Amino acid sequence: MNNDIIIIGGGASALMLASLLPKKSATIIESNPKIGAKILISGGGKCNITNAQMGTEYFLAEDAFVAPSLKTFSEVDLLSWLEHQKLKPVMRKKTQYFCQNSAKELLDIFAKEVKKQKVLLDEKVLSVTKRGAFFTVKTNKRTVSSKYVVVASGGLSFPRLGASAIGYEIAQSFGHDIVKTAPALVGFTVQKEQFFFKALSGASTNVKITVNGTICEGSLLFAHKGLSGPAVLDASLYWEKGKIEIDFLPDFSWKSVRGSKKQISTLLPLAKRITKAFLVQLALEDKPFYQITSEELDKLQKLNHYMFAPAGTFGYTKAEVTKGGVATTEVDAQTLMSKKVEGLYFIGEVLDVTGRLGGYNFQWAFSSAYSCFKNIMGR
Repeated sequence: MNNDIIIIGGGASALMLASLLPKKSATIIESNPKIGAKILISGGGKCNITNAQMGTEYFLAEDAFVAPSLKTFSEVDLLSWLEHQKLKPVMRKKTQYFCQNSAKELLDIFAKEVKKQKVLLDEKVLSVTKRGAFFTVKTNKRTVSSKYVVVASGGLSFPRLGASAIGYEIAQSFGHDIVKTAPALVGFTVQKEQFFFKALSGASTNVKITVNGTICEGSLLFAHKGLSGPAVLDASLYWEKGKIEIDFLPDFSWKSVRGSKKQISTLLPLAKRITKAFLVQLALEDKPFYQITSEELDKLQKLNHYMFAPAGTFGYTKAEVTKGGVATTEVDAQTLMSKKVEGLYFIGEVLDVTGRLGGYNFQWAFSSAYSCFKNIMGR
């Protein structure tokens, strides 16, 4: 296979596929001047590669579509492959695997591996067509042909890193449906009633967020634009519109403080500035807990089920991933090949598969790439 495979994109899924394929069998076309730009900034530059708790329940997607790839190339398989490449990820936050020092460690592995392939950088794909058994890929610099085309162009998140809709455009040109896209793993903007959140910028607390029947737990960060932090980013994956519920006191027992003489702002396990801000909003006086009336207690307990409707999200410029994408009903779950066009594959974020925060999207990128690799190689 001499340059028989064209891979559109230079991110996680594209680089994994190129690393797995035989020498001189593929051509990567990347619109950025360097490969793996998004890998370098992921996980705060530490790159959360995968998670010890892996399963379809951690993805916003059809279980039957995600499951085969996760089974074919699991988190255990990924860790083994990385160890073979002399990278041993470290576990943090109980179940999450990160690069030991920085995301550059992972990118260095891919940079070494993809040297065996042809890499075209700073080159934009304009169109993909097919005639007979071969595809023609037109870029802003040349026209190339191949037997296989793998669309690994990612989503719309981080446009400053070259994100574009080219993957969706290619899919549509071949008759594929696109599930409506939206920013995901991103912060929420707030409406006028919650503008007081902005005055709390920089403060954080552990919460439990319920959105469309899904519970997201972890840290919430008050930000200049509204709300951010791991729990909020997770919740954004499941939010479309309407209200969400936040429990600001997830592990707090009201019975344990009954009759306490401490001030409310001292008693509650929140930063004082957070408690005082909520007291103002609830029209409550900061006083010894034993002095509050049953009506005041009812008001205060709203902190366990604070309901509000976000105004929106911080948008694609701040979103870690894009939800929605190429409809998975039109892609083979075992091979990642289009059910409409022989030899056309879709892998990674371009598909309507989005993982929760915690390494799930990288795992999907690598697992889907492996399924594609297996099929192309006839294994």
